[in-house]
Amino acid sequence: MHLTIVSSLDSQCREAATERLGWTHANSVVVLHDLLDGSLVLRRVYRNGRLFERGTTVLEHGCLSCTVRLDVVPTAERLAACGFDHVVLGLPPGVAAGMAVAELRSGLSRPAVIDNAVLALDPAELDDHIWDRHTLFESGFTSMPQDERTSGEFLVGEFGHVDTVMTYPGLGAVLTGDPREGSPQWVSGVELLGELAPHATVAAAADDFRPGCFDPAEAAARNRPGVVRVPLAETEGSFRTVLHRAARPLHPGRFREALPRLAVGMHWMRGRLWIASAPTKRIAVQGIGPRIWLESTGNWMADSTEAAPMGEGLRGEVGADVDAFLDWHPSHGDRGTVLAITGRSDDVDAAEIRELLEGCQLTEAEMAMDADAWDDPLELSDAL
Repeated sequence: MHLTIVSSLDSQCREAATERLGWTHANSVVVLHDLLDGSLVLRRVYRNGRLFERGTTVLEHGCLSCTVRLDVVPTAERLAACGFDHVVLGLPPGVAAGMAVAELRSGLSRPAVIDNAVLALDPAELDDHIWDRHTLFESGFTSMPQDERTSGEFLVGEFGHVDTVMTYPGLGAVLTGDPREGSPQWVSGVELLGELAPHATVAAAADDFRPGCFDPAEAAARNRPGVVRVPLAETEGSFRTVLHRAARPLHPGRFREALPRLAVGMHWMRGRLWIASAPTKRIAVQGIGPRIWLESTGNWMADSTEAAPMGEGLRGEVGADVDAFLDWHPSHGDRGTVLAITGRSDDVDAAEIRELLEGCQLTEAEMAMDADAWDDPLELSDAL
């Protein structure tokens, strides 16, 4: 059985993408799931563009993960048993593709190949989504009041997991008759896509699409907190991504003061920090639009039992942190600050970012101080 998973915030984009994907294989079927008020799951199944099954299920505890586990997975299982070779799963708006992949792998009783994880969106709305302060519930994308993710957080998470982004005019464009394709907002959104998801294939309605490029190991690597992936080459345009590295630990107080200046105008900040007040901890930083947060992801590889003596190399299992191998240094191992900031070209100044981060690094005198001397630890729970 072959599966294609489609996530989205916009039901119009999702349905356009799933309809197209339903024709990529012979003997395909398309399933659309929606979680409505009252824990009601609406399920619609299409074959060759025609609706042939419609059903509802009331969940005891209605939530997005329960919808996937208790209805999406059993539906995929049932359709495979009916002899369909390819099932396109249009997830409820706000359901992450990564969660669906995990539930399908653990819940299906028969082998399945995931051909693609696809995000469907209207690029003309991407910039507004990134900067929206409202939660998915407040914006009407989900029926779950406890869902505190913003649209920007959802989309950036999906960019890391999916291999393909399909672009279609959203529901708002259809209702107003707005021909968005080719508009300045559309072109700008597609350009921003290239910075936020440089690995992904971007397929518009008229573009060719070749199924079969989902790599679960690579998707997991991209989504590890603190990992940085940037476009291979910088191009002249409305958006840019600046990458900077700092080899010495950062002074916690100076970094706290610099963080708001680093965040001004950024669409997406991501990376890992080496902070002097927590020198053995690999601290991930992420900022999406108006929100920034830090989290400890455990010890650096150099401070773990997997590090080889004298920093001569790494002993680890397959699937260990690739960045640790690539960034390994003879004296400080994988420790170090790596920060990438994406934003409008007029707002992201590479020289200013470099100056700010260089100024946060410990001086020679501070490097000689004991770690216990730092009385200004950086609060990992702080968010801007």
